[in-house]
Amino acid sequence: MRSSPTTPATLDTQELRAWRGMLQVHAAVTRELDAQMHREHGLSVSAYEVLMFLADAEGHRLRMADIADRVLLSRSGLTRLVDRLVALEYVRRNACADDGRGSYAELTETGAAKLEAARRTHLAGVREFFLERLGDEDQRALGDAWDKVLLPSEHLGLPA
Repeated sequence: MRSSPTTPATLDTQELRAWRGMLQVHAAVTRELDAQMHREHGLSVSAYEVLMFLADAEGHRLRMADIADRVLLSRSGLTRLVDRLVALEYVRRNACADDGRGSYAELTETGAAKLEAARRTHLAGVREFFLERLGDEDQRALGDAWDKVLLPSEHLGLPA
């Protein structure tokens, strides 16, 4: 790992390529996935992620605050998104018994069916727009790099 000055005024070329590249790739791939998901399922990538997190959660429900911690949306943006998912009957809201201000979002059967249909499209898009452009060694190197950057609590629960 490279060391750098404690108070750098600029990033060098290698640092800039690494940082901007990650941002540009994320934006470009997300834009393609979002367009594909809207076109084929009427869902944004953020809506898909909410449904996915709910499907993976115990009892298919999560506190709104926990969802907000997992998605790249403001709390108010998440509230609006969940409101749209409720209107589509993909999600229902339940009050928290132990916290009058909190609420749960829970995946419905309709939402689970929508997620299952959208999952195939999402995975195909991830492969098309990202993974197929990289060889096995590139994928391994990126996975190793992300492991170095992520905090243990941010890992996706993948086997060690």
